[in-house]
Amino acid sequence: MDTAVFENRESAVRGYCRNWPTVFTEARGAEQFTEDGERYLDFFSGAGALNYGHNHPVLKKALLDYLSGDSVVHSLDMYTVAKRDFLDAFTSLILEPRGMDYKIQFPGPTGTNSVEAALKIARKVTGRTEVMSFTNAFHGMTLGSLAVTGNSMKRNGAGTPLYHATSAPYDGFLDGRTPDFLWLERVWADSGSGQDLPAAVIVETVQGEGGLNAGRMEWLRNLADLCRRYDVLLIVDDVQAGCGRTGTFFSFEKAGIEPDIVCLSKSISGLGLPMAITLIRPELDQWEPGEHNGTFRGFNPAFVTATAALREFWSDDSFAETVRERGAQLKAGLQEIADLVPGASFRGRGLLSGVCFPEDDIATKVAAEAFERGLLVETSGPESEVLKTMPPLTISAEQLAEGLNILLEAARAVVSDDATESRAA
Repeated sequence: MDTAVFENRESAVRGYCRNWPTVFTEARGAEQFTEDGERYLDFFSGAGALNYGHNHPVLKKALLDYLSGDSVVHSLDMYTVAKRDFLDAFTSLILEPRGMDYKIQFPGPTGTNSVEAALKIARKVTGRTEVMSFTNAFHGMTLGSLAVTGNSMKRNGAGTPLYHATSAPYDGFLDGRTPDFLWLERVWADSGSGQDLPAAVIVETVQGEGGLNAGRMEWLRNLADLCRRYDVLLIVDDVQAGCGRTGTFFSFEKAGIEPDIVCLSKSISGLGLPMAITLIRPELDQWEPGEHNGTFRGFNPAFVTATAALREFWSDDSFAETVRERGAQLKAGLQEIADLVPGASFRGRGLLSGVCFPEDDIATKVAAEAFERGLLVETSGPESEVLKTMPPLTISAEQLAEGLNILLEAARAVVSDDATESRAA
């Protein structure tokens, strides 16, 4: 295994490879293979960009068929057949069955592009500058998105002050010691509070990077109601929790809310190709032509695979029902792991779930042990205290059971080693 060129030439900013020091060469479904012939089960799924697994044959065939001719690859915001097919499919398979009506903006290739577009249009439409986010939120790495992100290490990387954003307690942050939204209600209602009414509130229904905190449905409904009463726009960042990961296409469907703006990226392309969209209520779509643009808004191969994914998985509810079954299986397995450690608890929703440990280093140790046993899994939370699992939505029940067994063995090994160290001390 030759990693010298990565270590000598690639920037020190690289992260995941430090935890998984091997060279991958092939990937299929829920499995990755190294150049040394080792097999790894993948409970990472490209940080949520591979909801349908690696190289799904239907999506791959659609891409190869498209590229085999002289089809348009790059088109900025020009009209193409590939874009038309995606817009038609998204409308007929996602929006119309859910009674939703959004304009679809293509803001650029990544999740932070979607968030930046959402923040800009919210400020433009309302004429206000402030945006409210939540503790432990993560919304992206560009300056606007960083301003509404909670992680101090990532914020410090900006190298400049981050403006026009305020953080409020996420569901459960204060352990129920105060009523939900008491502070927001007071400061928004009181002109002497010193807090300007924000243009928007941006929220993740499950905080993927912030520790897998999952907002209760009642909490989400109350937030939507508060925003509506004060004419504050509600933005749901569904970049990681969307595209089916919680058991419905949008992570907020169970709450029965309809955000003003929705951010999607990661798995919207289906095959891991860069793509993002921002959904905007029609009356809020007040952009001037070209006022927000980007060179890679029109990456047609991503439109092709996105359309294929919508048609393959979202023509009815059968796929979502399978995802919900896998989610229940994952929760049961993770709860068994949590039961090994006093004070540990299950976190998350659907196939975006994990275990929060009372000691910050346990999740990191379990993830490292899992890698040694052939499983890719990461950590989450401000101190990496949460073991985070994101298997492909297409994973079989047998593969999910295999991965959970590896995690259980890894956790037992860590608990045993820690107990031995404690006795020795």
